[in-house]
Amino acid sequence: MDSLITGAARGLAAGDPLGALNLIALREDPPALALRGIAMAQLGDLDRAKLLLKRAVRAFGPREALARARCVVAEAEIALVSRDLGGSVKSLETARRTLGRYGDRANAAHARHLIIRRFILIGRIDDAEKLLAGFDPAPLPPALRAAHELAVAGIALRRLRTGLAHALSPGPSVPRSRPASPRSPPR
Repeated sequence: MDSLITGAARGLAAGDPLGALNLIALREDPPALALRGIAMAQLGDLDRAKLLLKRAVRAFGPREALARARCVVAEAEIALVSRDLGGSVKSLETARRTLGRYGDRANAAHARHLIIRRFILIGRIDDAEKLLAGFDPAPLPPALRAAHELAVAGIALRRLRTGLAHALSPGPSVPRSRPASPRSPPR
């Protein structure tokens, strides 16, 4: 990997999509297309991001299964954010298995959580629960552990297990404000 790609990837990981784009904006090679797609997603241009990631997947060769799988996960995340829930999870599941086979545990776990979140959103709670069963989030980075806890809480809420959902909340509930008295003057 060349230094511009490495610098752009670090910039994206640090939350600097504009800095990343400055390094790779004019490049058309597959890694640059993928990173440009991720940068566009971070900037909120989801349509452009999807287009760039699809181009990157097509441009990566068959020997670059890991890179292709990472692009599929990024595409799936964009689809989830834009609530495009009509597609199949088959390609995402294949990407998850590929990532696991190559030892990319963090991205494999991220793919699993995207599948779980999709299942929760479309009401397939049993399927989401099956994917969560027996999965230990302890070795994961903090962001993925938080995603895991959010998925568990989402299922608990939908199953009306309010005790579990409340136990997973970060702190005491926010006190409700009293409704204004009908006789009180406006502020």
